[in-house]
Amino acid sequence: MPTAAALRPWGSAEFEQRLRGVAEERYHDRHPFNIRMHEGRLSPTQLRCWITNRFHYQRNIPVKDALITAKFDSPDLRRMWLRRIEDHDGREPGEGGIERWLRLGEAAGLDRAALLSGADVLPGVRLAVDGYVNFCRLRSPLEAVAASLTELSAPDLMRRRIEAFERHYPWIDADGLAYFRARVRQGRRDSGEALRLVLRWARSGAEQERAVAALAFKCDVLWSLLDAVAGQETRP
Repeated sequence: MPTAAALRPWGSAEFEQRLRGVAEERYHDRHPFNIRMHEGRLSPTQLRCWITNRFHYQRNIPVKDALITAKFDSPDLRRMWLRRIEDHDGREPGEGGIERWLRLGEAAGLDRAALLSGADVLPGVRLAVDGYVNFCRLRSPLEAVAASLTELSAPDLMRRRIEAFERHYPWIDADGLAYFRARVRQGRRDSGEALRLVLRWARSGAEQERAVAALAFKCDVLWSLLDAVAGQETRP
């Protein structure tokens, strides 16, 4: 049973720092596979494997965001969060983040139809992504929004990734990097909106702890995805 002291709420500044600390310390930019990617040590086959499996995560982002949107009882909140779905699905065919990721795959030599089929997605990646979608389906609005705060670290990662791809993987056409370029701005905006909601909603110590745990869970999802991709290299 937690003590009263353990459930005493942090001040707003300390709560925000704890959230940012989780994002900084547990974000998947520290994963050995990401480090190797940014150092230019991935082969074309390894990079294509990552693009294929990460696409399974990308295509489920608007699904989890639709589940989060359905939890809101405010039209203003629903309108704000609906924009995230539009960012990935686009307003029209041929637009949005999912389309930009497909173009990244094509620039790396992958077949669009094969990416869309999902036939080459690893079981561990499916498990991690399903876990995140179900988390957003079943948990509270506070926890679902808090889990999205990995976006706090995304803009810096996107900038490093663009630089790494341009330097180390010139065989990928520069137009294929459009997804990363768009997420620098979108990630900064999205994380700011989500952080303001979490800071406002989590008033008790228990709520704050659940928010921190939700963000840690999301970091584990992204880390597990890379574990599965890295493990593919050692499979017979």
